[in-house]
Amino acid sequence: MSALNASKRYFDAWNARSPEAIVAAVVPGGTYEDPLTGGPLTGNAIGQYAAGLFSAFPDLSFSIVGESETPGNGVSAQWIMRGTNTGSLQGAPPTGLSVELPGADFLTTKDGLVESIKGYFDSAVIPRQLGMQVIVQPAAIGPVQLGTSVYMALGNTTRPAAMGITSLRVRSDADVERVRALSQQILQELPSMKGFISVVTGHAGSHMFTISAWESIEDLRQLHGGAHQDAMDAFYGPDMVQGGVTGVWVPRRLNVAGVRCTECGEMSATEGPGSQCRAGHTLPDPTPFW
Repeated sequence: MSALNASKRYFDAWNARSPEAIVAAVVPGGTYEDPLTGGPLTGNAIGQYAAGLFSAFPDLSFSIVGESETPGNGVSAQWIMRGTNTGSLQGAPPTGLSVELPGADFLTTKDGLVESIKGYFDSAVIPRQLGMQVIVQPAAIGPVQLGTSVYMALGNTTRPAAMGITSLRVRSDADVERVRALSQQILQELPSMKGFISVVTGHAGSHMFTISAWESIEDLRQLHGGAHQDAMDAFYGPDMVQGGVTGVWVPRRLNVAGVRCTECGEMSATEGPGSQCRAGHTLPDPTPFW
């Protein structure tokens, strides 16, 4: 079998969206690598990586726009990957948007199978096409760990009387994905709960945390059930995260909220709609406390 035939079998397996066929098209011990794999994958790890893409893009396909043999039983293939995001991508909810990603693979072949694949593409294209932010930053600078956060608020400007706190230490990317999936379920339930004000979640290095604000401690107790209870059961189960702590904080002192006057530019205390600055100007509506 020629190198081009081995390459065709490999891409046909991708277009059949069959992780098993993809693995079968690669020699035992063969490798796959692209900008998102964090290094070479081999064996079933290649199939698992492909399965993750098929889960996020069930109609994923590759169109070969240029292909040629290279010395040493090699193949260079220029392609366009297309798909519709109708499944979760790295814990994010599906967007329903379509993507089109140009790229290139350089393959070596042996005995009618692919021996190695090195893929090249701009890893920021798909997130941008899905309306996601692409943040370029180091993972850490000395003792400072950098990461990302999510904030959700419904415009409730009530002064919080209680804060729910969860702080976790994760061991691996698998822990991160599991915590994100559970957090996503909790976030979907929070807006319907009485007294919910807002929530912020964050991930930096091995630390993941959630802080939610509530009108009363009694309102916060609604978390004793539903998706949050599922998350607690997983936390105390046999294999999730390294450790962590949960708790309830009651503000000892929470000052009056400030808002800047649009007329004189002064930062003024506000007790609600219709408040005035010291110059007598009506202030904008107050921002949420949290």
